[in-house]
Amino acid sequence: MTREKLRIGMFGYGCVGQGLHDVLNSSRGFRADIVRICVKDRNKKRRIPMSNFTFDKNDILNDPSINLVVELIDDADEAFNIVTTAMKKGKNVVTANKVMVAKHFRELVELQAKHKVSLLYEASAGASIPIIRNLEEYYDNELLYSLRGILNGTTNYILTKMYNEGKAYDIALKEAQDLGFAESDPTLDVDGWDAKYKLCIITGHAYGLFLNPDEVFHYGIRKISTFDIQHAKEKGFKIKLVPFVGKTNDNTISGFVLPRFISSDKYLFNVDNEYNGVITEAAFADKQFFSGKGAGGHATGSAVLSDISANSYGYRYEYKKYQQGTVTNYTRDYGIEIYLRYSSEKDRKLFALKDVSEYFSSKLYKYVIGVVNLETLYSLREQLSSMDVFIVNTGRKVSPQTP
Repeated sequence: MTREKLRIGMFGYGCVGQGLHDVLNSSRGFRADIVRICVKDRNKKRRIPMSNFTFDKNDILNDPSINLVVELIDDADEAFNIVTTAMKKGKNVVTANKVMVAKHFRELVELQAKHKVSLLYEASAGASIPIIRNLEEYYDNELLYSLRGILNGTTNYILTKMYNEGKAYDIALKEAQDLGFAESDPTLDVDGWDAKYKLCIITGHAYGLFLNPDEVFHYGIRKISTFDIQHAKEKGFKIKLVPFVGKTNDNTISGFVLPRFISSDKYLFNVDNEYNGVITEAAFADKQFFSGKGAGGHATGSAVLSDISANSYGYRYEYKKYQQGTVTNYTRDYGIEIYLRYSSEKDRKLFALKDVSEYFSSKLYKYVIGVVNLETLYSLREQLSSMDVFIVNTGRKVSPQTP
C-alpha cells in the first residue's frame, strides 16, 4: 500500500504536542512535515522558533496543502469546531480529545462518512495502549462479553501512592500535580469524568453503541480516606478506579465508572502508578490483558504518531459493530455489590442496599457491604458530592449479569 506524503497542521503545543514532536523527530521509519502549529498564547516562550507557529486557525484550515490536521488542545468546544471544519474541507484528522469525541461521537462518525475522510483518536482512550485499534480489527466480529480496566493514569498514581506509601489523598494528589500527571484543577480525573469519556469511546467500538455520557454513571476517588485503603489492605485488595461495560443480554449492555476492589490474583492488581490496563473477555478469544503508560506527553504522543502513520496508509475506522447493529440498548437496571463507608444512617438508607453481607460501626467509621441498583446510584449522582460517603465496587458477582 502506498504511503501518502503528509503535511500536518497541528493545534496545540502543550505536553502532548511537544511529546508528539519528540517521538516524530526520533522516528526513523516515518517522516511527516509539521507545516504549521496553531497556539493561542502569543507571549509564551517556546522551545522551537516562533516561525513554526501561527495564532490564526484559518492559516491551517484554509491551507489546501495541509492534508492532515492534528488536534491536541484542551478546549473541547473549540476542538469540535476545528475538527468538524477540517473534515468538511476534506482534511483527515487525528485527535486526542476524549471529551470532544465522547460528547459528539455519533455526529463525528456521520461526518466522516459524509465527507469521506478519516478521524482517528487512539490517544483519547488509553494513551499508549492501542485498545481502539484492537477492538476495530481483532474483535470486529468477536462476541465481546465485557471490557474493564484502569483508564486514568492520574487516579491510579494517587491510589498507588496511598496504598504503597501510606500517603494521604491530598498529599498524593499534590505529588501527581507536581509531576504533571494531574491538572491544577483535577476534577476531570479524580471525579471520574475522564474515565467515563474514555469508556463511552471504547463502547462505541466494542459494541457499536454511542452512549450519551450524561446517561452513564461515574464516581471517582475524591472522597477516599486512609481508612478505606487500610480496609482494602486488610482484606488483601487494592482500590483502583475501574470503568466497566458488558452485556446483560443479547442486545443490551450496561456500563459505569466506580472504584473497585482488586485482589492479588487479578491482572489489574499490579498495574500501578501512571500505568493503564484493559481486560477484554470474549466468547472465543477468552480473556486478554493490555497494559501501558496512561499519562505523560511521550506515551500519548506515541499513540498520536501511530494514528498519523496509519493515516498515511489511508486507514480509517470502519465501525463494524455499529454496522452490525446487534447491541441496541443501554440499561442502568443492574445490580452491583458495593462497599459503602458512611457517617449518617440517613445517607445509608438512600442507597436501598439489599443482601447485606457485612456491617461495621465504630466511633470514627461505619461501612456496609450490600447490593445496590445502578439506577439508584445514578439517581443520587447530584447528592453524592455533598455526602460523607465513599463507594467501592467489591467486584463480587451477584448474578450472571453482574461484573
